Amino acid sequence: MPTANNAIRMTEIVNVRTESPTVKTFTFTDRLCGKAKPGQFVMLWLPGIDEIPLSIMDVNNGLVSVSVKAVGDATRHMHNMEAGTLVGVRGPFGNSFIESRGRVLLVGGGTGTAPLLFLAKQLSAKTERLSFVEGAKTKDELLFVRELDGICSGKNLITTTEDGTAGLQCLVTQPLGELLDKERFDMIYTCGPEVMVKKIFEMTEQRKLPLEASLERLMRCGIGLCGSCVIGKYRVCRDGPVFTAAQLREVADELGISKLGFDGSRIPV
Repeated sequence: MPTANNAIRMTEIVNVRTESPTVKTFTFTDRLCGKAKPGQFVMLWLPGIDEIPLSIMDVNNGLVSVSVKAVGDATRHMHNMEAGTLVGVRGPFGNSFIESRGRVLLVGGGTGTAPLLFLAKQLSAKTERLSFVEGAKTKDELLFVRELDGICSGKNLITTTEDGTAGLQCLVTQPLGELLDKERFDMIYTCGPEVMVKKIFEMTEQRKLPLEASLERLMRCGIGLCGSCVIGKYRVCRDGPVFTAAQLREVADELGISKLGFDGSRIPV
């Protein structure tokens, strides 16, 4: 018998918002996912196409939002969907970020910024100081800057772009070293490309700073059965997607280096 959160529920997309040339936010209603916590994800079924894992960007009175980048057949198909389209949803799945007090830093890259925005909203009234560093390739791909600017009181938001069209011209990790040396953070959260996560993990380890990282890997089932998202002894969908620094140490030889592909073979990240 499937558990309630693993049973597919059909629902309508109620709103579609364009965030960037390649990212759209889709909002739908779901009672169970409406109770999700920052860091958790859903499996969204596109009838006749595929089922894909998506981090939850926000929940609000039963409304659930996910931000989707058009990178493959399923996500490109989803970008053509409009309000009123029926989709299936399972979840929420996985663990969540552990909320911290004091001085908190969040580091997001690409659509990895979405679950961190959800977390930032939850933490904004509870922390002593909330800082955010966000990176993207270009200005057009920087996500949720206005929302984050309001949450972080402007001066605590740093943006970077690889082409220099907004913020600092560099990778998101470049200003991080100086920031970590200048301020003592009680917790650091990150989500984004795994190579970025690995670099941030190494930087926090060198400085003996606490870290929680959300990993993005291939997921087919969402409940730990298929093994497609495995990293070391962990299955990202079941044991994560949020991992502590202690857990990342256990998989350091794979983190940012290799993963399983669609055919089950090991490929470079």
